Amino acid sequence: METFHATGEGWEKRPQKQRILNNCFRSKCSLVIVAIAALALAIFVAVFLLRDELRPFIGGHRLESPQAYLLDPNWDFTATSTRRDYTWVIEDVERNPDGVYRPMMVINGQFPGPLIEANEGDTIVVQIINKATNATSIHWHGLYQNGSNWMDGTVGITQCPIAPGANFTYEFRVNGQSGTYWYHGHHSVQSSDGLVGPLIIHSKDEKALQNIEYESDRVVMVQDHYYDLSGALIMDYLKPDRENAEPVPAGALINGQNIRNCADLPNRKCDNSTARLAEFNLEPGKNHRLRFINVGALATFQVQLDEHEFAITEVDGTDVLPQYYHRLKIQPAQRYSIVVNTNVTTGEAYWLRARMVTHCFAKENIEMAAEVWGIVRYTSSSPLLVNVRPSSRDWPETIELDCSDMDTSGLRPAIAIPAPTMADDVLYLRVNFEIGAWKLSRGFFNASSWRAPVSSPTLNRLLDGYTTSNESFTSSLSSLFGYNSAAFATPRELVYQTTGIRTIDILMQNFNEGSHPMHLHGYKFWVLAQGHGYPPKDLFSTLDLTNPLRRDTVAIEAFGWTLLRFTADNAGIWAFHCHLSWHAEAGLLMQFLTKADEVAKWSLPTENLGLCELEGHERGKGPDDEIWYGHPS
Repeated sequence: METFHATGEGWEKRPQKQRILNNCFRSKCSLVIVAIAALALAIFVAVFLLRDELRPFIGGHRLESPQAYLLDPNWDFTATSTRRDYTWVIEDVERNPDGVYRPMMVINGQFPGPLIEANEGDTIVVQIINKATNATSIHWHGLYQNGSNWMDGTVGITQCPIAPGANFTYEFRVNGQSGTYWYHGHHSVQSSDGLVGPLIIHSKDEKALQNIEYESDRVVMVQDHYYDLSGALIMDYLKPDRENAEPVPAGALINGQNIRNCADLPNRKCDNSTARLAEFNLEPGKNHRLRFINVGALATFQVQLDEHEFAITEVDGTDVLPQYYHRLKIQPAQRYSIVVNTNVTTGEAYWLRARMVTHCFAKENIEMAAEVWGIVRYTSSSPLLVNVRPSSRDWPETIELDCSDMDTSGLRPAIAIPAPTMADDVLYLRVNFEIGAWKLSRGFFNASSWRAPVSSPTLNRLLDGYTTSNESFTSSLSSLFGYNSAAFATPRELVYQTTGIRTIDILMQNFNEGSHPMHLHGYKFWVLAQGHGYPPKDLFSTLDLTNPLRRDTVAIEAFGWTLLRFTADNAGIWAFHCHLSWHAEAGLLMQFLTKADEVAKWSLPTENLGLCELEGHERGKGPDDEIWYGHPS
């Protein structure tokens, strides 16, 4: 483009670009150009220096995915107690975490669910908005719920389910505990459909109790993964002639991620173009804390980080003195914190391997991929775009194939609390599966197989019975301890009741060919002894009570035994059950009613009572035995 300009000698043609530049320099805008260039250079330097932090926003390889569950590095452990509010919408979706599409239940569109991070002494408030087809509930696994038993989230025990279209608010204060916990659906087997997530409680003394300083802190959830809804799987599992053959998972996930080869699954709707392996970025030459949680329904996992030894520093919310291992064996519902040092020099990326112990499965699944891998990268030396996969080496030791618990006999709590020298009561529990009417296989504690009364929870009936002076309930208050067969039909509800504060031993004998990770709500127990076969005759005279491990989930091995001790000082009605989800639904659950004399003085919140009045609150419950009566095959 040309313009004409008057000169002393007439008109002159001059390019417009030249005119603009001349005007710009006359007006000193060259200073602006220099400033812009300097700013661009500064941005480039900042992007280079902060490339790891900015990587999620600038495309290419994302080093920290939304499922990284990295805890806040600037967390204030000494902050004044506060209220932490959450609003969760539960809904049905179709997702493909590893490439295979399946129906799921998710929280706020997220799988796994959102992280809850709080301090000891905080109040956690979670409003549930149920937009799913079925009713639901959330259990806060490992939390004592001291003074808030009705917030435990256990359908048929502390509440009715939250009906479709209904809202319910969980509110409870976290006192007297810290560490790694989690939450999950506790209505039928919904946890297998996606209702799982981490819950971390910080202590003001957390760093000191850990004994090893660490640079970063994050959650790593491992789980078995099914391609069908739990409602269909539980029907198939419980029907006649199944002989307790649990549904076998098709694969596994780390923090909800994996990649399956769609060509191996021709009968499934599969698209793995958006699937990813879980990746973790650890600064080299530092210690890092990884909080492992097994949020699965069935599988025991063997977990390792290639070429890295690690220290176990926490077990189920109990800080322990560090002990070093190559592999971590973790049962469903258990939690372990490990601290790993990134000082290996053979590479910049390493495989994190989680292997399901398939020897524990009752049958085969031709779709199954038994191992899931994640990637741990040393970040400061990584280029901006990372595409190189690890070539790290597996540990040479043979992997254990049995389904027993990890040997934790060498782990000692950082805060020593001796177990009581004597128990007031000793419960002998026979754990087994039996074939009943129409060849239905059910789980039993002694002669009792639990069925969830979804419309009449134990706590509701208790308080109603006390309020109306029903003798079936009030008469038992005069007894210090024992099974309450007056108020509860023991063939389907085994309830052990105490008044006052008592110390209880649970000696379990497993007559089943599979292990059972047993979880006690509302408490931690001392793990006093475990073994194979039958317990020795001199068992109680040989116990080391000085500082045994305290935890809330322990496995009793196949054809083995376990001895637990706890002080029954937390008023409420608490489930004690196998945390293999299929086994709990098959009936392997009993209840402890502790400090019943205090429970008798309670009144349930109106919102809890209202749950049982809502239409549809029974939707999604497990099948009753009666549906098969007259139809044995």
